[in-house]
Amino acid sequence: MNYLHLGQNVMLPENAVIGVFDLDNTTWSFRTRRFLERAEEEGRVVTVGEDLPRSFVLSQEGRGPALVHITQLTAATLQRRAEEDNLE
Repeated sequence: MNYLHLGQNVMLPENAVIGVFDLDNTTWSFRTRRFLERAEEEGRVVTVGEDLPRSFVLSQEGRGPALVHITQLTAATLQRRAEEDNLE
């Protein structure tokens, strides 16, 4: 099983990842902002690291609720990590 490293020793199984989203490009949308606010209110947001957030990863394992992982890594970095893992 491959894992996606989100930073700060946080890893997700790649098959649990629904999507990786760039915060600069997605938070201009009211719907995305509302989605993130609701996830925060429901306690489904996991902050990875203390630095400026650059992207968020939506994940779901099993039938549990979807989680939002806020990370300081860019969406491009996370994509590259996922692609490198799949090549091995």
